[in-house]
This record gives sequence, C-alpha cells and structure tokens, in this order.
Amino acid sequence: MKKQLNRVVIRFAGDSGDGMQLTGDRFTSETAQWGNDISTLPNFPAEIRAPAGTLPGVSSFQVHFADHDILTPGDAPDVLVAMNPAALKANVADLPPGADIIVNTDEFTRRNLAKVGYVGSPLEDGSLDAYAVHPVALTSMTVGALADSGMPKKDAERAKNMFALGLLSWMYSRPFESTLRFLERKFAKRPELVAANKAAFRAGWSFGETTEDFAVRYEVKPARMRPGTYRNITGNQALALGLVAAAVRAKLPLFLGAYPITPASDVLHELSKHKRFGVTTMQAEDEIAAVGAALGAAYGGALGVTTTSGPGVALKSETISLAIALELPLVVVDVQRAGPSTGMPTKTEQADLNMALSGRHGEAPLAVIAPRSPSDCFHAAIEAARIALTHRTPVILLSDNYVANGSEPWLLPSVDELPDLSVSFATEPNGENGRFLPYLRDPETMARPWAIPGTPGLEHRIGGLEKADKTGDISYDPANHELMVRTRAARIEAIEVPDVAVEDPDDDASVLVLGWGSTYGPIGAACRALRQRGLPVAQAHLRQLAPLPANLGVVLTAYPKVVVPEMNLGQLAHLIRGRYLVDAIPVNQINGLPFTAATLEDRLEDVVKNG
Repeated sequence: MKKQLNRVVIRFAGDSGDGMQLTGDRFTSETAQWGNDISTLPNFPAEIRAPAGTLPGVSSFQVHFADHDILTPGDAPDVLVAMNPAALKANVADLPPGADIIVNTDEFTRRNLAKVGYVGSPLEDGSLDAYAVHPVALTSMTVGALADSGMPKKDAERAKNMFALGLLSWMYSRPFESTLRFLERKFAKRPELVAANKAAFRAGWSFGETTEDFAVRYEVKPARMRPGTYRNITGNQALALGLVAAAVRAKLPLFLGAYPITPASDVLHELSKHKRFGVTTMQAEDEIAAVGAALGAAYGGALGVTTTSGPGVALKSETISLAIALELPLVVVDVQRAGPSTGMPTKTEQADLNMALSGRHGEAPLAVIAPRSPSDCFHAAIEAARIALTHRTPVILLSDNYVANGSEPWLLPSVDELPDLSVSFATEPNGENGRFLPYLRDPETMARPWAIPGTPGLEHRIGGLEKADKTGDISYDPANHELMVRTRAARIEAIEVPDVAVEDPDDDASVLVLGWGSTYGPIGAACRALRQRGLPVAQAHLRQLAPLPANLGVVLTAYPKVVVPEMNLGQLAHLIRGRYLVDAIPVNQINGLPFTAATLEDRLEDVVKNG
C-alpha cells in the first residue's frame, strides 16, 4: 500500500560515531534527485568523539522535504530514527503525538539505558504509547546481512547506518542508485567496504519490503519549481562557489587566508578544490596571520578573503582596521556560532552583529551583509565582493552555523546573469606634474585608486598612520583627520544597496516583522501560517546591514508595531530603536538552535492580538 504525503520531516539520531551526518546527507541527496523541495538541519557535538552512548555525544540530522515550497527544516520530526537510548532521550521531547519512532533495539541494553538515566526500558514501560514505535534490530540484522563477507563483527556493525538508510529509502520511495554510486566512490580503495555497505543498504530496503511492521509505503511528489538545473548545496559550499564566481567575473586571482575554525572550515576545504580558477588557499598559523596574508594579497591586486567565526573576528580586528585605513578591498567571512569566547562551536547564534558593525577601535566603518539561506550565500558572496572591489572597503559577510551547514536546492544561475565585477587598476599618475595621488577619489564611488605595487610612477605610502587627503602622506593635522574620518564614513554610506522589500499581500497589516540573516525561513513560515489564519502581518528582511537601505525608515514608520526576531539579545532591535526612534519589539532566542516557525507564530500572534 502506498500513501501520498505533501511533506515529511525525518530526524536521524545516534552516537557521534554512528554516521548520522552521512546518512542524513545521503537521504537528502536522494530526495533532491527526486525533485522535492528540501531544507536540512545538521546538529552535532563539538567534541570530535564524545563518550559513546551519552547525551552529549548525540549527533542528529533533520531533513524536511515536500511537494511545495518550504522555508525551514521543520519544527517537529514526523519520524525519528534512534540508534541508541541516548538518541531517543535527547530527541523524544521534540516529537508530536503519533510520530513514528524507529529504534535500534540491539543498543537498548541495561548499561546503555543507565548511561542516560533510564531506570527501565522506555520500549516496555508505556512511556512511548503516544507514538508509533517500530523496534528494529538494526545492528544484529546488519551483521547477519554481512555474515558471508568475512568482515569482523565490529566492522560489520558500523554499516548499520546504511541499513537504516535503506529502510527509510524504501519507506519514502526514494531513488537509491546515487547512494550506491556514492559508496563506490567513497570506498574506491576498499572494495570490501563497498560491498559491505551496499549489502547493508539492500538489506534495509528488503526488510522494509518484507516486514509487516511497515505495511504502508509513502510517496512525496516532486515540487513545482522554476525550470532549470538544480543541485543540493550547503551554505558553506555556496559561499565558496560565490567567491570563485566573483573572482572570475572580476578577472582577479582569489586568495584565501584562513585558520581552521568551526563552523567556517568547510569554506577553506571547498575553495582548496578550485585551483584551476586561479584560487590560492593558505592555511595560516593563526587568525592574525590569515587576515594579514589576505590583506597583503589585496594590496597586490587579488580578491583577498579571510574566513573565520566570532573568536577569529576578534583577533582580526586590528588588521581589518588597517584595511579600512588603507582603503583596500577585503572580504571577511564570519560564520557565527554561539559565544562568548569559545562558547558552543557547533551551535548557532546571530550575536556578532554588534562586533561586525562597531567592533574596531576608532571610527572604522565598513560594509556588512548577511545571507538569508544556504543558496543565498552564493549571491551574498558575489555582492560582498562587488562592494569591496567597487568601494575599496572591507566587507564583513555574516553567515551562521544554521545557514552554513544547512542545505537546500540551488538553481544554477547563468554565467551571463552574474554581474561584471571588472576593476581598473591605476596605471599612470593622476595629479599635476606627473604626481600620483593615492587618495584622490572617484566622485561616484568615493573609492581611491587601486595601484599595484611596482607600477612605475605610482609609488605611495601604506600603513596605519593617518593619511593626508589626496596625497596619502602621514598627517597629524586635526582638520585633516576630521575630514578623513568623515570621508571614510561617507564612503560607506554612499554604497548603493537595494531598497528593502515588504511582503504584505493584502496591504492591511499593522505589524511588520523585520529580520536579518538566517531568521528569514522561520519568520517567513510563521507569517504564512498567521495569514492563513486570517491574521495580517507584513514581513521585511535585511541582507544589507551597513549601510542600511535608504527606504528603511519610511518602511518602519508605516507600521504601528515592528517586531524584530533575532538569535541574540536584540542587537538589530537596539540599532533600529536608536537610529529610527521606532519602538521595535525584540523577540530573542539564544539556546544555540534556530527559531522554530511555531515558536515565532505564537510570539507574533500575541503581538498582533495584544500589542
């Protein structure tokens, strides 16, 4: 029997060594091939290998797929695959009544139950009666399926995630040929592992076909999407490809100076694969060396980029200030995580906005941009490069862990649709008597000339000491300093950014929900739900945070109430209040997890009804 569904949310959960991220990623790839709209949420511990079977060691991967446009990874799983008691206990509270729970009964031993505080087995004490529980001996059936492989039992047990993937692929009518090809590529040098994982996958598929416990098979039809070629992409992958595309469109080499840090390291890994496009990556000895190398590359005529997270931005701040004084293009990618200090490296937060806007000594303004989704990271990276190259300024791109590691379908753009980012380097003197004036500005962009070192006749001073207007000579003159400070600020304010658009379908909303960055999906889903219930709300979202859109003040004052949801303690809300004198209502969450649409729906409903 096959049943049609319009959407499903599945969460794979297990020990950090159970391969849940790989399992979720493969199920997502299968789903993307089928043509569903998808959104994912990986969630894993910061420790490389937390104690086995414990709550801190639980790793999970949630995938939401549908036959229509979706905006979030889903609020509550319809299906939980729990590989051990810890995975069950860590996730069962998120399940709605009636949800399916597939449990690996082989791991529900007395010892494993005791590790997470279970006195008795939840499979037997009635505590799971509100759910549809499917006990499956995943480990022992996997070992049985590989009995003739000659593989040691311990190694055979590691393939149980492929058994689970095969079962879920059967249950939801997923294509599986790509997974088999993936296994062939991944273990190409170990044919015995290819055979073992394929056998485990097929065993899981066959178990679904033959067991009476899964009498119903489900199907989610492909979503209606814009015609074109799509691929499933994470935010970090999209960001890296956006930087490559920007460099190609600018006809410049791309240089990345980076120090590995969660959750930004994948950008370094991805960019290191693209040397054929003129990409050079350098893994520096520390964060300061990384940004120094990137700024040096920019001075030499490359698109200089450095990637990091909040702790690294703090270390890079002096060199970023130097880039502001030198007025050179530099893209600084901050993939935010929960802080302060080392904080929670694998959990998400939006708490670096204040640091991005003002976290430097002196008056040191720069541009700030924030992507709203994994695929938007591609376009945000191009926009960040455009601003940096056009206006000769550092640009901070504020991604976060939720966007960076989440994935969704990405419509591959036509190269011809991408902006032309070509730059003109200074090639000859621009002042009287053959003199070069390094701080003589373009009247439209207020950018100074970009002179490549070694160009005859264009010798000029560099360094962090204050520059004289036009000549670039060292200056301690008070009037000149004020002129340069105001000029640097005006140069950022002169950056052209699109007006903020408002989604207010019936033009009758009294509440505007203003967001930035990765809150776009949860805010959009919550606003959709409220409108369907007859409660009018408007939505606006900021990609450009410095400078802010020119029409933002008009938009904000058009609504009696403005609500600002953020994964911090109200950093944008405070900015809005101070700049526009609007009594913005903050809605804040700082638990290391993204907002759920249901949470925002409840909070926004209260504002709409009660103020």
